[in-house]
Amino acid sequence: MNARVPVQAPDNVAAAADVPSVGRCRMLDLPKIHDPRGNLTFIEGDRHVPFAIQRVYYLYDVPGGSDRGGHAHKTLQQFIIAMSGSFDVVLDDGKDRKRVHLSRSYNGLYVCPMIWRELDNFSSGSVCMVLASSPFDEGDYIRDYAQFMRSRWCA
Repeated sequence: MNARVPVQAPDNVAAAADVPSVGRCRMLDLPKIHDPRGNLTFIEGDRHVPFAIQRVYYLYDVPGGSDRGGHAHKTLQQFIIAMSGSFDVVLDDGKDRKRVHLSRSYNGLYVCPMIWRELDNFSSGSVCMVLASSPFDEGDYIRDYAQFMRSRWCA
């Protein structure tokens, strides 16, 4: 067995809540332990992702052509992983947009608060796992893009 040494999340990623922008959202590699019996990847909060993991959920059986997301979070941080198959995440901070293709289970996309996100282009059989920094709170969601823009730039 040979192990790929995990890389600590950079300090500037942890500071994402200070100045939310698509530039602060970034791909992070996870540890990958190679073994002829099958590879293993693991995730530890505050080590491999820049927050303590409080909730895990996953999307699956997404019909072809469907989109998910279409919202922002006021304070929630997320780490999005393609556990199987692939999909795209479109990030929008109100000034810049970035499309990120996810297709590997040993890396993922860190998304800081106050970033509008949409998930699309799901391949057949894809599974999207999301690690979140807090339990579900409907009050943390911004589901209207115009309200998101006002919250971002008119506050």
